[in-house]
Amino acid sequence: MLNFMKRMVATRLFSFAALALLLSAMSERNDVYPLVRNESFTKGETLQYKMTYTIFQVGVGSTVIHHDYHRMNNRDCFKVDVYGKTTGMVNWVADVDDNWGAYIDTVALVPQMTYRKIREGKYRKDEIITFDHKQRKIEAKVLDQKTGKFKEPKQYDAPPQVRDLIAGFMYMRTMDFSGLKPNDTVTVEGFYEDTVYKLKVLYKGKETIKVKAGKFRTIVMKPIMPDNKLFAGENSITVWFSDDKNRIPLKVNANMFIGSAGVELISYEGVRNPLNLIK
Repeated sequence: MLNFMKRMVATRLFSFAALALLLSAMSERNDVYPLVRNESFTKGETLQYKMTYTIFQVGVGSTVIHHDYHRMNNRDCFKVDVYGKTTGMVNWVADVDDNWGAYIDTVALVPQMTYRKIREGKYRKDEIITFDHKQRKIEAKVLDQKTGKFKEPKQYDAPPQVRDLIAGFMYMRTMDFSGLKPNDTVTVEGFYEDTVYKLKVLYKGKETIKVKAGKFRTIVMKPIMPDNKLFAGENSITVWFSDDKNRIPLKVNANMFIGSAGVELISYEGVRNPLNLIK
């Protein structure tokens, strides 16, 4: 009888402990890592782009969601890499070979860690940024190109569910635009270099466009750009997403003070849903 009572007490203690852990996990998931419903992308997606300046192709780029989940801060993450490289004669003038990457939480689509490997002519920058979403802190460290060691890291306060540029773009792919009217705005909160920003994006409606990868029905968005020395006005950038569950970035146009730049989808593989192609 005594052994039976001991087993009952032990079982109940174990059950209470398990329940407490479950509630704790649910609380963390909901408060720190709120669920973002993602039906737009998954592991194994690769998107290939060409980059133009005025009428000339100047480079190629790609976005890759790697085939395996990666564990970061005890969380499952997508590993996403964005590559951009100049090609042809442009290399003689400005040799660019950049890699931006992010480990993006599979539940909340926030970054756990991001990195940049910038190679532009003689300019080099290697940067690693880690995100502590529980403590709402960001740590950024930059490699000293002379010593080969990282400089003293810098700390920043962060708002809840802050995102970098890559995670912000991926998050926009999951957003529901069905209730928006032309010129309605959505806001994405993000961190870039040393600044937390709130980027407002205008919804401009729908269009049908043709790119090298095909003819698509699209959703048109315009980020409202702050004053800067690169882009010509607050409505200088236009982005076209596929009007289907994938929300693939199909095309980007940027009007600059000198000329215009563009990015256009040329091929794709591993997309999660059927594409809304027009034949």
